[in-house]
Amino acid sequence: MKHIIDCKRVDSEADFWISYIATVKPDGSEFFGKNLDAFWDALNAGGPGFPGEGVQIIEIVNSDRLKKLSDGIFYNALNQIAFDLNNSGSLVKIFLN
Repeated sequence: MKHIIDCKRVDSEADFWISYIATVKPDGSEFFGKNLDAFWDALNAGGPGFPGEGVQIIEIVNSDRLKKLSDGIFYNALNQIAFDLNNSGSLVKIFLN
């Protein structure tokens, strides 16, 4: 399944997590920590916030807006998570566009 998260109106990390949950509708979203560590745990180990069974593609569009969050730290960490997942054989793939 392909999920497209549009960051056109994302002005904070909280906005990003709201968009992730609203778009992906992940398993255990009520328990999802809404931070990068929880995101990694969800996607890598199937914790709360996992997008579901089978191949899951998460495309993050207008991702340049994320570069201003936390002086670029949020974007860089998200990009690293995408790189790690995309090169690990995981069924979850992330693309920042």
